[in-house]
Amino acid sequence: MEIKLWKKPKNCIIIEGFPGFGLVGTIASEFLIEHLKTEQIGKILFDDMPAMVAIHENKVVEPLGIFYNAEHNVVILHAITAATHYEWGMASAVGKLASDLQAREVISLEGVGSGEDSDGSRVFYYSNNEKNAKAFEKAGISALKEGIIIGVTGAILLRVEKLPLSCLFAETHSNLPDSKAAAKVIEALDKYLGMDIDYKPLLEQAAKFEEKLKTIMQKSQEAQEISDKKKLSYFG
Repeated sequence: MEIKLWKKPKNCIIIEGFPGFGLVGTIASEFLIEHLKTEQIGKILFDDMPAMVAIHENKVVEPLGIFYNAEHNVVILHAITAATHYEWGMASAVGKLASDLQAREVISLEGVGSGEDSDGSRVFYYSNNEKNAKAFEKAGISALKEGIIIGVTGAILLRVEKLPLSCLFAETHSNLPDSKAAAKVIEALDKYLGMDIDYKPLLEQAAKFEEKLKTIMQKSQEAQEISDKKKLSYFG
């Protein structure tokens, strides 16, 4: 693992969105990058991951790009690479990034399956910091009382416990890209941080976001499967 940073803003908030249920984290973090004034300040490299890069509209899309918004001192970690088999490594990378930047908080954006008795519009929070938990409650966001957190977010909660950690979980009915759930996460994040983000364009551009990410993630998964088959062929 290698973290390349050409800027190191200190005392920032790190917001990360990894591919998960409904691709909520990936869609939400991409929206933040496009609608806040951000610049790329780095990237994360894993030598044992497939050597794959996506090209979109004649531009390279970093599998693990690090972006910065100076106005709010927010660092956004945007991931389009499926993290299957690499959850612990990803969590360690987030922890190292937080340490390098002396981050004051890490916020994970996630999707979570909604129950049959829900309209799928709720957002919940988890925080290991009492002060931050009170801020979520004040913003009208309910705590996640029961649940199983898997993937990169679960690994981060176990691996980076010494840092103030918060999670926002938006309900989604589908494992397909869900921009509506991502918009709910953005709305909740804005209530918590007060960044004055207009999440409505995300709903208006839902089809564009979903199609772009669906294509990139599909190609990423295909590359991962090809890589896995090569390894099995080599060892078997």
